Amino acid sequence: QVLLLESGGGSVQAGGSLRLSCKFAGFPKDSWSTGWFRKAPGKEREGVAANDSDGRLRYADSVKDRFTISRDSTTNTVYLQMNNLKLEDTAMYLCAADRTTMGAVEYLRLRPSIEGDWGRGTQVTVSS
Repeated sequence: QVLLLESGGGSVQAGGSLRLSCKFAGFPKDSWSTGWFRKAPGKEREGVAANDSDGRLRYADSVKDRFTISRDSTTNTVYLQMNNLKLEDTAMYLCAADRTTMGAVEYLRLRPSIEGDWGRGTQVTVSS
């Protein structure tokens, strides 16, 4: 079981920035992918950003050039830097980390529909 703890969410005006953190534990060290996902009220959980064990990154089109995913293997932490936030970015943000052979593209697309281990999430609210 992978334990995940997200933090860094909050309320911000459109155009502002936030940096989310996800600390995970109980994690295997090889062949792993991590990602950020979000769920807005009335919508399905969707992929936001992912990186895989080969260091490949993938972003949802809606956040490309605004969000950046990164990770620190020494502290088992995954970050999501979010710039130029928009109203439609309002959602509960969750992270995931899995030992998987899926590359970043597949992980971003398929992981939202897999129950697996999820953190409690951190709420991001963007206002005008």
